[in-house]
Amino acid sequence: MKAFRILENNIKESFKGVFRNFSLSLASISCITITLILVGFSILLSCNVNNFTNEIEKDMTIVVFLDRNVTETEIESIGVRLKSLPNVKEGGVTFNSKESVKTDMQKESEVFKSIMSQYTEETNPLQDTYLVKVDDLADIKETVNEIKKIGKVDIVKYGEGSVEELVKIFDVVKKVTYVVVIALVVVTAFLISNTIKITIQSRKREIEIRRLVGASNTFIRQPFFFEGIILGFMGSIIPVIICCFGYSYLYDRLGGQLFTAIIKLVKPSSIIYTVMLVLVVVGVVVGAFGSFKAVRKYLKIWVRKYLKLYLLFWCRYSYL
Repeated sequence: MKAFRILENNIKESFKGVFRNFSLSLASISCITITLILVGFSILLSCNVNNFTNEIEKDMTIVVFLDRNVTETEIESIGVRLKSLPNVKEGGVTFNSKESVKTDMQKESEVFKSIMSQYTEETNPLQDTYLVKVDDLADIKETVNEIKKIGKVDIVKYGEGSVEELVKIFDVVKKVTYVVVIALVVVTAFLISNTIKITIQSRKREIEIRRLVGASNTFIRQPFFFEGIILGFMGSIIPVIICCFGYSYLYDRLGGQLFTAIIKLVKPSSIIYTVMLVLVVVGVVVGAFGSFKAVRKYLKIWVRKYLKLYLLFWCRYSYL
């Protein structure tokens, strides 16, 4: 019961400390707010890049054109070979006969319909094809090379060159956003630590009095620790509003896509609550860590200072 009472008093003291040193608290909150806004934007960008990459992987299809003189048995054999390749998605191999290709093309245009209506099964110049979907776009080139080795395969098309470059670009963007998020969190912790150091300097007499009356390090640290948590939480409120509600507004204005229907944005309902939780947790943890680190360092300095004075005093009077 006593522990809860002490904890309650320390939390009350933390709130008083925040408003008592409002100018310094405002500086800490501003640092956290600005940094967390950037963190939130980086997280949203990273999630959308991942989503775009997944959409490309889902829609990316390798078109395998077979020789014109391929037999039914050879077609089945090629299908089995394609399904056995390591990077081919399960259920991702679909056969399209030249007759079905002809029918699909006729549906797309009246011109195609008019020209291709004259084609018979014997005179149809189109080729039988297999449509192949892969698990990992990064290994698509190796998969294509394996397909080319299969007998009776004429041409393999998948948008070579552009796909690899696109994958590389998105991979770089993802890595950069991860580095930016980590760097911003570290910078925030450093800024909060320095700001709270200034706060502690302005309250050093209060800490010294607590020391002299026998207060433990834990008892002295607790109000500052909770103060850091409060600052972190308050600093996360504006970033949550800007990132979550701003993203929802942007999503609605853009119709769920960026520039083109190919680049689809992540639905707000599947991401904003996660971003909200991450921003609050990062703010609170960074605030608590920065506060704890600042107080710990100051207490060490205080202990060393008074230990020297004590040794000096003891040496002088023991000599007398």
